[in-house]
Amino acid sequence: MSKLPDEAFRDTIATIDEEGNRKFIFPKKPSGKFYDYRKWLSYFLLIILIANPFIKVNGNQFMMFNVLERRFNIFGFPFWPQDFYLFVISMIVGVVFVILFTVIFGRIFCGWICPQTIFLEMVFRRIEYWIEGDRGAQIRLSKQEWNAEKIRKKGFKWFIFLIISFGIANVFLAYLISSDELIKMIEEGPENHLSTLISLSIFTGVFYFIFTWFREQVCIIACPYGRLQGVLLDNKSINVAYDFVRGEKESGRAKFNKQEDRSTTGKGDCIDCKQCVQVCPTGIDIRNGTQLECVNCTACIDECDSIMETVGLPKGLIRYASEDEIEKNAKFKFTARMKGYSAVLFILIGILVGLLFLRTDVEAVILRLPGQLFQHKGDNISNIYTFKIINKTNDDFNDIHFKLVGIKGTLKVVGEQDLKVPKQGMKGGTLFIEINQYLLESDKTKLEIEVYDGNKKIETSKTSFLSPRSFD
Repeated sequence: MSKLPDEAFRDTIATIDEEGNRKFIFPKKPSGKFYDYRKWLSYFLLIILIANPFIKVNGNQFMMFNVLERRFNIFGFPFWPQDFYLFVISMIVGVVFVILFTVIFGRIFCGWICPQTIFLEMVFRRIEYWIEGDRGAQIRLSKQEWNAEKIRKKGFKWFIFLIISFGIANVFLAYLISSDELIKMIEEGPENHLSTLISLSIFTGVFYFIFTWFREQVCIIACPYGRLQGVLLDNKSINVAYDFVRGEKESGRAKFNKQEDRSTTGKGDCIDCKQCVQVCPTGIDIRNGTQLECVNCTACIDECDSIMETVGLPKGLIRYASEDEIEKNAKFKFTARMKGYSAVLFILIGILVGLLFLRTDVEAVILRLPGQLFQHKGDNISNIYTFKIINKTNDDFNDIHFKLVGIKGTLKVVGEQDLKVPKQGMKGGTLFIEINQYLLESDKTKLEIEVYDGNKKIETSKTSFLSPRSFD
């Protein structure tokens, strides 16, 4: 079967040449309305990203993902291993939200919100434009021999990139081990935390490699989200799209000639200036239609609008639109698929909110010691238990004691009598419960044990008490 000529572009990507070698992209410096919006949004998100691990809410780090200790903080809410199901539901809610957003607005998350894009386009590339100049200057610098100018510019750029990568690695580490721990390690010096220094060096190297060399390849090759577009987008999804109806018309695109009236010649409004290609950070031609490499950054919209204004044609040849809107002039509709994803999202949010309200700040678990039955102590029956108290609050518990509820008996803690549980800490131990055998109505009695910190009840735990089947 012969291949359609206009589909041949899908056989290759702009960052790989015909021999399979890496082809670096030198995008033109973008400017325009959408770029200004992205710039201010990016700076706002960068401030949030950097500040998050250093903000405290009720003593808890605003965002923390301590995988090693299995402790997570999301919006100031601490999640312990026992709360991991809440963390999983939170992640699922986030994934469903991104899926719904993609079905409606395409890959706009990648161009406007993704940290990879924000750092690359709004930090590293802007530094590159400042040091090396715009697209033409960068291409010339890349091709010229390694003279003093090239060494000075490239060296200075790479040094700044290394410093920024080191800073990003520190922020990333603050998310993983907590900002308090990071500050403590800095104060104590790297010689006392060699393992952390090695981890920090690895993170720095990874970020430096990504933003200096790998760059847009992350979005094209490594990021799984880009692959989701194929199953999530349809003709009703709003994307950065080229209006091929208006751009091609009957005679197709053609170079601009101010002496002719394009409305009478049948030529499309696209003047084939290729500025949309030159400004694209992934090197694609948006006129070929929706492509995996497109991150909806809107640089082509700003550039095309600028060209249209220059030649006296209407703006919006490239704009946010669905394929149905362009081809059939159909208005946006909230489809059944969008409604389905919305329903799933609202259900998951409802479940998460409900579970968060049911979640307690203190968790007490009292369990019978495995492999042990019961002991006779005169008329009393004794059972041995292990207990674990998890303090999720930011207050110390300095006087922990237990109280049997609903039945008369004796409860004794083995070992230390003054039980203390530090804030964000855990305490375990062993205790005995003795109950007169004539008060027991079955061989397996349900017990309710209240846990107190001083005079304040902080939790209630339930367990079982074993005894002989009969007392005849």
